[in-house]
Amino acid sequence: MAQKTNSSLCSVPILFLLALLFTIFLSLFLLFTRSTPASSESHISLSSSHASIKVYVADLPRSFNYDLLDEYWSIQSDSRLGSDADREIRAAQMRKSLEFPPYPENPLIKQYSAEYWILGDLMTPQPHRAGSFAERVFMAEEADVVFVPFFATLSAEMQLGVAKGVFRKKVGNEDYERQRNVLDFLKNTDAWKKSGGRDHVFVLTDPVAMWHVKAEIAPAVLLVVDFGGWFRIDSKSSSNASSSDMIQHTQVSLLKDVIVPYTHLLPRLHLSENQKRRTLLYFKGAKHRHRGGLVREKLWDLLINEPDVIMEEGFPNATGKEQSIKGMRSSEFCLHPAGDTPTSCRLFDAIQSLCIPVVVSDDIELPFEDMVDYSEFSVFVAVSDALKPNWLVNHLRTIPEEQRSEFRRNMARVQPVFEYSNGHSGGIGPVPPDGAVNHIWRKVHQKLPMIKEAIARERRKPQGVTVPRRCHCT
Repeated sequence: MAQKTNSSLCSVPILFLLALLFTIFLSLFLLFTRSTPASSESHISLSSSHASIKVYVADLPRSFNYDLLDEYWSIQSDSRLGSDADREIRAAQMRKSLEFPPYPENPLIKQYSAEYWILGDLMTPQPHRAGSFAERVFMAEEADVVFVPFFATLSAEMQLGVAKGVFRKKVGNEDYERQRNVLDFLKNTDAWKKSGGRDHVFVLTDPVAMWHVKAEIAPAVLLVVDFGGWFRIDSKSSSNASSSDMIQHTQVSLLKDVIVPYTHLLPRLHLSENQKRRTLLYFKGAKHRHRGGLVREKLWDLLINEPDVIMEEGFPNATGKEQSIKGMRSSEFCLHPAGDTPTSCRLFDAIQSLCIPVVVSDDIELPFEDMVDYSEFSVFVAVSDALKPNWLVNHLRTIPEEQRSEFRRNMARVQPVFEYSNGHSGGIGPVPPDGAVNHIWRKVHQKLPMIKEAIARERRKPQGVTVPRRCHCT
């Protein structure tokens, strides 16, 4: 009896110990199976939020950026530069001198204002740049890339405004002189000599920006709205081009360059503000264009008399802007045919207006295509189909209302991606974390392995050896 009791008493601690061990094992199992993915996800999120690209701003004189704005605001006589939109700003600006002047509201120039907002982000004091993907460094040796703070588009537009006749000449062309001075300055720096310019970043949103020196900056990272202007120039000298549909040039490539959005000219319409849309298809712009824009004229003739379609000639100046706002906000679809180049700011105005873009262009480059799926809110149409009588309007009418609503919901989600403005005077202030400037730097960041490899290949070449560029990319 005593032995049995002692045996029972001895088994209690053993059972308790086994139960305790089982509980600990189960707890550890659940902890690792449930917590490990969350922990990993948290780590990924933390890493992505702290990722950045180190940017050195080339020490160009102020005369190549903000002084150009001072010069712009001092111009009064030219009708193209002294637009109605800028008259009030010009009158106020002439009475004071600002370190960071405003950028023109003139739509001809404002649509290309990426250069202003990108530099404004980099010029913002570091304590206010917590949301920027670009980390500014002040030693070129520490940088991933070198940003060239030249307002190339503003320079070109000012030349076109005051003396268009000499734009393609070198004598008497102030824009050419600025281009030449920028390149001469850069080529004398250690940073350019070490990389051959391959890690330098130029903003060329206007197709004619830095027109005279494009061949010299071809190795660099170019921020462009599309490749249209480059193709036109190279196609003339490409004697063995096998097809006009193929990009034959070697100056631009999706491998090294970044497609950036135009600056939208129309204000943002929030999804909660969307109202009944009574027009099927809307277009406002110039009917007559060159090159790829010839399709626009044919589309115009096909659509001008179609019921439920509005085709308006004009540009969003003070009067046209109000017409465009009304037209885009009251239409289901907005037509986006190619113009002088494959794309235009019209696409981004449509997105901000929640008007479903109808893209009629077989050769088009779009910003951030690995980050934004345009097919979720746009309709892409082959030129051959669009030019068939009645085909386009019949196709759009077959798209059900629920799909149109889904397109608009998706569009509302991506509207911030195409926003440059940070809402601060002179463009100096925190950038929108999910806006265009940060997306541009993320895209440049993706190019870094290719840039470093290109620099290494250049360094190991024997002296005097020339290797032709091979940047063909579609």
